[in-house]
Amino acid sequence: MISLKKTTDITDTDGILVTDPYNLRYITGFRGGEGIALYSGEQGVLFVDSRYTEAAMRETKAAGSGFIAVEFNREHPLKDLITEKLKEDDVKTLGFEDRFMTCSEYVSWKEKLSDFILKPVEDHLTELRRIKTPEELRLLRKAEAIGDTALAAVVPLLKVGMTELEVAAELEYQMKKAGAEGLSFDTIAASGLHSAMPHAIPSDKKLEEGDFLTMDFGCRYQGYCSDMTRTVVIGHANEKQKKIYNTVLEAQLKAMNELKPGMRCCDVDKIARDHIEEAGYGSFFGHGLGHSVGLYIHESPALNTRDETVLEPGMIETIEPGIYIPGFGGVRIEDMGVVTEEGYESFASSPKELIELKST
Repeated sequence: MISLKKTTDITDTDGILVTDPYNLRYITGFRGGEGIALYSGEQGVLFVDSRYTEAAMRETKAAGSGFIAVEFNREHPLKDLITEKLKEDDVKTLGFEDRFMTCSEYVSWKEKLSDFILKPVEDHLTELRRIKTPEELRLLRKAEAIGDTALAAVVPLLKVGMTELEVAAELEYQMKKAGAEGLSFDTIAASGLHSAMPHAIPSDKKLEEGDFLTMDFGCRYQGYCSDMTRTVVIGHANEKQKKIYNTVLEAQLKAMNELKPGMRCCDVDKIARDHIEEAGYGSFFGHGLGHSVGLYIHESPALNTRDETVLEPGMIETIEPGIYIPGFGGVRIEDMGVVTEEGYESFASSPKELIELKST
């Protein structure tokens, strides 16, 4: 059971209203995504409508979260049930997830709960998810392994004339075939000049001889996400392509090898950024080095120039340097792994040496 008592102490609140679907799942065990959790007093309550009542009862019990599922309906409106619970537990100040709630939702809740003081809890709930449990690490490893399996099946299929949309579709099919329950984000398959766009949308562009092809993909396994990127060359790589690719790979390996618990996120980012800068491509690496992953694909902390969070064992981070040159193409290589007591362990096993898919 995850205790929210510490969070209420930190935020100086008597209870917390949980509306973020990822925090909802993490705290209660309910996978449906549509519900409201209320923690106040000794008993947490998960309010759901009739579509989810049975599932919520089963999942909260199986998770051992300590939350009970209660159905709201016309006879028992959500507002009345929450107000009754808050008064029963003598709540004066109620925390809410200001980083997730929209302005209109806040105005609505403020009106519904006018007898109580609403106080933002900022990132205190999401910070509970930063250090993964052994079970979470198992699920994240499996999710990344599904990506490895999918990539191994797709690479032999890649050929001149295949479209980016077909590449993305094959990756998604192979992940589902290997056990994924869904995607953790929209698959990226960017070839040729499109590979210079870090988040290019797959199109009907056909793969051509000499193209870089960047594939960024991930899946969800029992709710937990994976994230991986590999770049290959369709045909023979020229010397400039090889130099760019090797610079990105060296930057990634350098960051992975030097990352240690106790380092700041921004300092890990600097390791890879400095290497790319020294190779003359600093202006072509615009995004951060990585981010955490869990129930959501982009969690905190992040490896970038601004995040000064100190890394701890059990934190998940992607390491994904890239070089993107407009009018030429780009390369990104990404692994997802965990900060350990000694350093960093990648969950990905797909090869990272430059693959040249020569025509037969």
